[in-house]
Amino acid sequence: MSGRTFGILSPFVGGDYYGAIIEGINEAAAAGGDRVMAVQTLDPGAHSADRSGLPQFHRQIAWERLSGLVVLPGAVAAGYAAAAHRAGLPVIFVAQDAADTGGSVVLADNRSGVRAAVRHLVEHGHEQIAFAGYLAHFDLRERHEGYREGLLAQGLTPRPDLLFDTGDNHESGGEAVADALIRAGMPATAIVLGTDRNAIGLIGRVTAAGFDVPGDLAVVGFDDIADAAYLRPALSSVRQPLDKVGGAVYHLFGELLADPERSPRVRQVTTVFQRRNSCGCPSTGLAVSEAYTRSLFGQVQYLQSTLNIQYELGIELLGTQQSDARTLDWLGLTPALAGCLGLWKDDGEKDELALTGQFRIDVGAPGAVIPVSQFPPRELFDLADGAAADIVFVVPIRSRSRDWGMLAAVGRIQATTPPGREMMNHSGALLSQALDYQVMMSALREQEERLRTAALRDHLTGLPNRVLLEDRLELAEARAAREAGYRYAVLLLDLDGFKAVNDSLGHAAGDVLLIEVARRLSELLRRTDTVARLGGDEFVVLIDGLAEPEAYLTVCESIQAAVAVPLVIDGVPVVVGVSIGVAVSGVGSADADHLLREADAAMYRAKSAGRSR
Repeated sequence: MSGRTFGILSPFVGGDYYGAIIEGINEAAAAGGDRVMAVQTLDPGAHSADRSGLPQFHRQIAWERLSGLVVLPGAVAAGYAAAAHRAGLPVIFVAQDAADTGGSVVLADNRSGVRAAVRHLVEHGHEQIAFAGYLAHFDLRERHEGYREGLLAQGLTPRPDLLFDTGDNHESGGEAVADALIRAGMPATAIVLGTDRNAIGLIGRVTAAGFDVPGDLAVVGFDDIADAAYLRPALSSVRQPLDKVGGAVYHLFGELLADPERSPRVRQVTTVFQRRNSCGCPSTGLAVSEAYTRSLFGQVQYLQSTLNIQYELGIELLGTQQSDARTLDWLGLTPALAGCLGLWKDDGEKDELALTGQFRIDVGAPGAVIPVSQFPPRELFDLADGAAADIVFVVPIRSRSRDWGMLAAVGRIQATTPPGREMMNHSGALLSQALDYQVMMSALREQEERLRTAALRDHLTGLPNRVLLEDRLELAEARAAREAGYRYAVLLLDLDGFKAVNDSLGHAAGDVLLIEVARRLSELLRRTDTVARLGGDEFVVLIDGLAEPEAYLTVCESIQAAVAVPLVIDGVPVVVGVSIGVAVSGVGSADADHLLREADAAMYRAKSAGRSR
């Protein structure tokens, strides 16, 4: 697909607020022959945009591929948008204060809808009307201003004791306001809340406390989400047409791209008060068409499918029988059409991504490195179909311990779930944890191997130590007991002249000599034989399986010849010999401990007889 690509930065890339705006922008862009890409700026797994604060997001995702950038509320700091503007990208802010951004803004006319709601409540006879909202957000402050204007227009004075800050835009904020009203003796007869979810939380809490809505307290929300009409009582709300907000964003891009100066512009979309039962209006029943019922049924099926997918993803990525999560094979469990995983090269210091995983897409050999400004790869955009609501999503893969990289996928816009419950946020969180888990398990395996080596190997030469030697000897002894014709030999070696090297050249030179002797012995023997270091300059050789009782003699001669080869240490030629004591199973005893003692005694007899015996 040709055409322009517009990037959308959002705390989450789905849900009944952010997802609905993304959906509106995409519909307008698809109709105009263009496409969009949505980038999540919060860490994956974040529970709430309100509670998470402003994301620390600074990566210039796909800047080389974009014709413009949309910034949704709470997505990035002002410096990010300023950098994009300096790079030549037109930037449009949604639902933000034009005075703060200094750029072009599209926002709903929050005040008009709230003024209409206040006027309606006054018509019902209310004068003690409260307002509650999360006033840290610009659009909530605008709704509060609409409330104030509505009261003043009706000749009522706003009361400070009837203003409440919910602390978030969710049900929990409404519950907190309900508790405050109940403690104060219910000083209001009506209340306007900043979001429908605030309103839903408040209604649940006050009705549980025995109050009647709207008899004791009339309630009006804002957003007119799908749940509003199905509450009991049905929630009166102010509807902001997010699809029209999205459409206005796309059309404003057309104006900006045609204007060489790109002068800042502001566009407002009208909001509408929707009366239902919670404000005091009588119930008119639900007039629902067959088409709407089928649409709702489809949404229910889709959400059920989403729950099943999330469960299966959790099992696949966090289960005990994990495959390598970086391959992205697990994306086959999701509705994603394709995907690509980029992991930061050099921990992201150069803003470069190594393309590590791919799903239903060919972006070349794994490990290819591209700048973040070219991620996702062009091939992924070619698979997006905006008309079918399938767009490119990008989510950071970041955990508390590590910033891994970026996951991009082509999938369907999810605009009916609560924000943060969409597939990309869930997948990103699981992938981050799976990568952390794989690193942890790899580190544990390495540590286990180091501990095992420390317990069974000589720390200087890496040869088996006494513990591992005893295990090998027990195996040989057991085999000799089972097989009548099987014989093994134990050779105990002591270097001749080692003390002189230590005394004249120092212990470091002695260590070099021991390491070299260990190497020569290891190369000389068969894989089935064992050479171990007992300590100092003593080594033990276990010859596994002697074809003839005297076959050890050939091995002894080879050992003496190999050890006697001169070695230069710090420029000084060093020559040592080796005295060897031998004990062979089947000659009196097959007991390993006994053979080791016999070999030790034989070695001392050889040493007493002279060097290299």
